[in-house]
Amino acid sequence: MMVRVEWPLHVVRRVAFGAATAVVLALVGWFAASWIQESRARCADGVVERGPDHECVGVTDGSYRFAKHLGAVEKKIMEENRRVEKNAGDEPYVSVAYMTSFTLTGDDSNSEESIRRELEGAYLAQYRHNRGDLSASPKLRLLIANPGSRSAHWRHTTDELIKRKGGKDRLVAVAGLGPSTDENLAALKRLSEHGIAMVASTMTATNIRDISGFVRVTPTNVDEAYAAAAYLKRQKVRTAVVVQDVAKGNLYATTLGTAFTQAFPDKAGHRLVAERMTYDSSVHGAWENELRYMPGQLCDQKPQVVYFAGRGMHLTHFLDAIANRSCQTQQFTVIAGDDTTNLTAKQLAHAAATGVRVLYTGLAHPDMHRSAPATVSAPSAAYFQKGGLLDQWFPNDPRDDGQAIMAHDAVLTAGHGIQMAARWQGNVTGDAVARMFHQMDGRQQVAGASGFISFQNNGNPRNKAVPILSLTKDGRAEFVEVSAARGKPPEAQ
Repeated sequence: MMVRVEWPLHVVRRVAFGAATAVVLALVGWFAASWIQESRARCADGVVERGPDHECVGVTDGSYRFAKHLGAVEKKIMEENRRVEKNAGDEPYVSVAYMTSFTLTGDDSNSEESIRRELEGAYLAQYRHNRGDLSASPKLRLLIANPGSRSAHWRHTTDELIKRKGGKDRLVAVAGLGPSTDENLAALKRLSEHGIAMVASTMTATNIRDISGFVRVTPTNVDEAYAAAAYLKRQKVRTAVVVQDVAKGNLYATTLGTAFTQAFPDKAGHRLVAERMTYDSSVHGAWENELRYMPGQLCDQKPQVVYFAGRGMHLTHFLDAIANRSCQTQQFTVIAGDDTTNLTAKQLAHAAATGVRVLYTGLAHPDMHRSAPATVSAPSAAYFQKGGLLDQWFPNDPRDDGQAIMAHDAVLTAGHGIQMAARWQGNVTGDAVARMFHQMDGRQQVAGASGFISFQNNGNPRNKAVPILSLTKDGRAEFVEVSAARGKPPEAQ
């Protein structure tokens, strides 16, 4: 038999009130905890803390400083952005973001010096487009996008960029895009899916191509390898060996090594005297040993040149190993790719101290115009000379590594596409800008400081100029000559 219990009304009310209060307190506690967690994770508007290294990643207009050494250039970008916003009533604007890893660890191939120079070059292009010798409309706001060390947080940063297509930002293009890695490839594919135009400044892996909205101002690894091979043949070099990093995801090393293997051997007697010698930089603690034992084999094979298809940070270890070779009377020349330009001044000086002759294919050099004036824009090149505007703004940063030049040319290309879209289509969108990239031919070429730039349908530049550089005894990049995949770069029209 069930006994019915009737509670007094005041007891029922107390129980109900207590339960409701508990629910409210739980919700308040949850929201408070979430707010505290979000506040702790927030570095600034559009920038949040992520990962075990507590990196601040995301997008800023220059008001947040990703690293102390970027302070001077970020301040200039912020001030220019504020000026553009203030004049928006009279002069319309859109935004271009410069994206690369601005918070670095020992695992990154870029150095602090190289990314700072990139940002300086990007700012110069913004300045020229907004109120310099290439003044055009609409004006450019320049955003700074950081996906973190090795672009580990690329998804968060690309999603933040996608959000900025609307509102006051009006983002239409992203330049920079970092080195050739799986993470950066994934990032640009996601940006492509959302109709954002992209211009890579230092991404050289040949298999990154045929992506909607994507072009690059840099020569591909195939271009670099063929330009290097052509130079070596002109220097009467007949034998070579390839040393290559086979780490998974290192698209730069893979395509560079394969390209030179195809470019150098020919029926005229130029040959590789051994199969590719490999190391795996992803195996921590092992790759240094692999490089250390290679000189013994090289002493037996006696190549005139060693083609190093690996990152600059690994090249220094390889040069140490070569310097300590057993066959000291035998001389070697090592030629490497453009990642050598990412080494710090200290690392370059250390490499030079080994006494091994080092050549490398760069992306750009201030002296290219003096050697081949018809292949490089004289007004653009002047900005990178001693005493030029960039030197006046940032007097302590040399330009020999070409990083500032390539970033400048990437943003300049985006600005040129924006100007063309505004003139011919009226409505400036990412898709419209991307279509303009493939109209940049003949007299519409981009007047770059790294050479005149036009694009193939696959996004690669046409026969881009490639400087051959030599590492001097004091660790500086000395210009040797201008080459190209087909021997001669394009000239102005």
